[in-house]
Amino acid sequence: MILYPAIDLKDGACVRLVRGEMANATVFNRDPAAQARRFAEAGFEWLHVVDLDGALAGYPVNATAVAAIRAAVPLKIQLGGGIRDRERIERWFALGIDRVVLGTAAVRDPALVRAAAAAYPERIAVAIDVRDGHVAIEGWSQTSAIPAVDLARRFADCGVAAIIHTDIGRDGALAGVDAEAIARFAREIPIPVIASGGVAALADIAALKARERDGIVGVILGRALYTGRIDPRAALALAAGEPSC
Repeated sequence: MILYPAIDLKDGACVRLVRGEMANATVFNRDPAAQARRFAEAGFEWLHVVDLDGALAGYPVNATAVAAIRAAVPLKIQLGGGIRDRERIERWFALGIDRVVLGTAAVRDPALVRAAAAAYPERIAVAIDVRDGHVAIEGWSQTSAIPAVDLARRFADCGVAAIIHTDIGRDGALAGVDAEAIARFAREIPIPVIASGGVAALADIAALKARERDGIVGVILGRALYTGRIDPRAALALAAGEPSC
């Protein structure tokens, strides 16, 4: 299981939100590149980067910060937020981003997802942000009528690398994960699932790790990592299946 420390970008800073509320952002580091280096030093192999401003605007806003992160660390990076066309996807890949995450585009322009996944096998992920079982879009500012599982199934045969399932009601709230609900979602689709939202302790990682066979292959870590509630090395050891001391 892969752990993805999150770097969410707002106004050029590294922030965390609670349930996607942009007005209540907590700034944890005004130097995202420095934060990325900390994660690299802790032993992580991937970063999950989101341009929050871009997700609302519909186009990249924090491109300078993303470029600085890319230049600062050798880690693999998956990036989402405001990516709505093929040109932007290709520009991010040219910059050295390893995986592009499409969210609103998966609802508004599913043909883009399919074409990009065909052109870049295993380098396109679909973000499905879930509120009350339905897909939220436009930086979580709108909730569609589309059930989350139905949207995921639309991309079952096109070669996307993963579905990133975010439980909006738990995201940033340190409420713990609903591992069984995520596992149930994962069993419904033939695409690997990365779980996001609510991770508050090592026990949450353990609960998701126990459901790897259901198709959960990764976990995104946010506020609990920034506040010290989760020790990076202990989390990485747990995700790797190493015995506890």
